[in-house]
Amino acid sequence: MDRRIDLIITKIETEPAGAWDTASLAALVNLSPSRFRHLFKQETGTSPAQYLKDFRVRKSEVMLRTTFLSVKQILKQVGIGSNAHFVRDFRKMYGMTPTAYRRVFWRAQKTKKSRKKRL
Repeated sequence: MDRRIDLIITKIETEPAGAWDTASLAALVNLSPSRFRHLFKQETGTSPAQYLKDFRVRKSEVMLRTTFLSVKQILKQVGIGSNAHFVRDFRKMYGMTPTAYRRVFWRAQKTKKSRKKRL
């Protein structure tokens, strides 16, 4: 992978809440926005904006499973501004709303623990 794109991906993953746009990401690696978009898509198969959105949704899914933060707090930590857009994108990726996902996950965890106690 191109080292510039690798640098951008690392930057996104370490600072997901950053106010990233194509121009600011391109400036980090001294490329024009159009050249950056082209190179990013060539290397990753997706646009920088789509990559960022997908990463933020995946990161929020992990946080739903591993923390007790509210959905609102998670959105703030991963840099998602719109609750409605987040719920739509989350449902598209995981098949249910974030709240329902957390509920299903925690029920499954409780069931696993109770089964282990019986054994």
